[in-house]
Amino acid sequence: MNHKEVDIPNTDKKTSLPFFRVYQLGSEKTVEFAADELKKYLQRILGKDTSVVLEKKESFNQLEKEAIWVGTSEKFYPGLCSETEEQKLDDAIAIEIKSGSGVITGINPRSVLLGVYRFLTEIGCRWVRPGIDGEILPSRESPDFTVQIKEKAAYRHRGICIEGAVSLENVRQIIDWAPKVGFNAYFIQFREAYTFFERWHTHRHNPFKQPEPFSLDTAREYTRELEKEIKKRGLLYHAVGHGWTCEPLGIPGLSWEPGDYHVSPEYAGYLAKVDGKRTIWEGIPLNTNLCYSQPEVRKLIVNEVVTYLQKHPEVDFLHLWLADGSNNNCECDDCQRALPSDFYLQILNEVDEALNKQGLTNKIVFLIYVDLLWPPKETRLKNEDRFVMMFAPITRTYQCPYPSTMPSLPLVPYNRNHLQFPTTVEGNLAFLREWQKIFSGDSFAFEYYLMWAHYADPGDYKIAWLISEDIKNLKNLGLNGLISCQVQRAFFPTGLPLYLMGKLLWNDNLSFEEIVEDYFRSAFGPEGKKCYEYLKNLSQLFTPLFQEENSKKEEIYECGEKIEKLIKEFRPIIEKNAQRDCISEAQSWRYLEYHAEICSQLAKILVEKQKGDKEKSREWWEKLKTFLQKNEDQMQPVFDLFEYIETMEGRILSK
Repeated sequence: MNHKEVDIPNTDKKTSLPFFRVYQLGSEKTVEFAADELKKYLQRILGKDTSVVLEKKESFNQLEKEAIWVGTSEKFYPGLCSETEEQKLDDAIAIEIKSGSGVITGINPRSVLLGVYRFLTEIGCRWVRPGIDGEILPSRESPDFTVQIKEKAAYRHRGICIEGAVSLENVRQIIDWAPKVGFNAYFIQFREAYTFFERWHTHRHNPFKQPEPFSLDTAREYTRELEKEIKKRGLLYHAVGHGWTCEPLGIPGLSWEPGDYHVSPEYAGYLAKVDGKRTIWEGIPLNTNLCYSQPEVRKLIVNEVVTYLQKHPEVDFLHLWLADGSNNNCECDDCQRALPSDFYLQILNEVDEALNKQGLTNKIVFLIYVDLLWPPKETRLKNEDRFVMMFAPITRTYQCPYPSTMPSLPLVPYNRNHLQFPTTVEGNLAFLREWQKIFSGDSFAFEYYLMWAHYADPGDYKIAWLISEDIKNLKNLGLNGLISCQVQRAFFPTGLPLYLMGKLLWNDNLSFEEIVEDYFRSAFGPEGKKCYEYLKNLSQLFTPLFQEENSKKEEIYECGEKIEKLIKEFRPIIEKNAQRDCISEAQSWRYLEYHAEICSQLAKILVEKQKGDKEKSREWWEKLKTFLQKNEDQMQPVFDLFEYIETMEGRILSK
């Protein structure tokens, strides 16, 4: 290190303004982006009277004042070893800034970016939803910041998975937002995420919008663009998942839509034999399992995986899943000699061997899900370091959180293609426990809090609380984080559930109330606490309406009346605050204006349904749908119309 004192001018010669320096140490793209982000936000915080200058440096001089240095730890402490494989996956930061001078470091380039956002958060910045109108920035006259922090992320896996209906900009914005609240990974399902973009561009469920043409090539272009955004931030990139049981056969796996697909005669015998037939399962290639006892079938999948990773070395975690759906496994004599999970692990072992021969080190994610909940009886993974286990309890209830200790329930016996899946949290965890007995490697949960469950919690309070409880218990269950499979536009009426998820996955010692108080103050301003109480009450009042099987009719009717009264009394507060000078706060309240109308109509629908008046219930539902469709543009950045209607229509119109 250079300890020589230097004379630093404190004005910009071009503008004669006082200025502040950001020094970038290192040439990694993510470090460059981190330094640029720090410069951008500091300039906005300090205002036009101070010029923030970004410079690249070759070596660190700790005596330079009025400057923040940004770079990986090894650049500041040359005695440290270069980053290990573990350090590439984990995140840790150190911020040592006193009176405006110091360093922001991380054990890898991504951690440096996370450290920058952590510093900005500490000095008052907040990002309550994606996009510029979700930013709340402080105003400072002097760059005399003092922040001293050394932290390691509580969990390795802290990711978001694409789902729902999205525009390219929707996904760009959530990738940009994610590391600002502590996330470190993004998962693009399928090879090109076609179905999620297609749903938006064709404007399904909205007859007031003209469908736009959308092609597979465009989806691929979008995916390549998003990969650049992921890599620019150093985020861990998860990819594919679905399609490995149809793409190797030359059958595209683009969505869950049924169709008329041609199977080449050479591959017809590779399809799973169910009820005596080898066909595309219910017309959906993604849901079609194969005859995994055949070595040729396994070889096809293995070769496809190797070829894909040779073409896409940028993938950090490749998800290798079997068919979606359930009770659709092959019933031929050879396949019945072992569990689907035994054949699954055979495939994984063969993939590992093939990747080793090619010198490919990408991680492979395998999943515990539906039929694969039942662990193998005989097969074991030979190289656990290659693999990450993903626990995906899609049938669990979201009324109860994970327990603090692993339950010890017995497993339901495996009954091929006649399986009933557990709905309790404990019932699902029983399967995880058995898998953990045979796999001791890395693992995480794959959860669906913000896919469907949150629509039954219009105030966001209960689902946020459940997320908080789950995350605090992940370690006790032997899980090293989670990826949230969810709609990307999950910020209506607030972004609290996802915001809280990012914060707690980074630091699981934070309290639920601490995060909630900070979020509502940031997003809604001085009357944020009133907003929180209002939404919390809505959550509690809607609970009996969505759990009608456990509620008395009188209670449902009473809650319906209370919801209407609560909304009526709170509307003047919403209308007043929607005119706030702060753009971000005003926008938060404007979204609540639409939300109030939705909740008012939704309560009527659910009450009429309970009364048994199907026609009235349907009439109110059609009215609500029309309101949502006509106002979609105003809510589009935060609310997924497609998934809301897809989820709620069946629930509301069911018996």
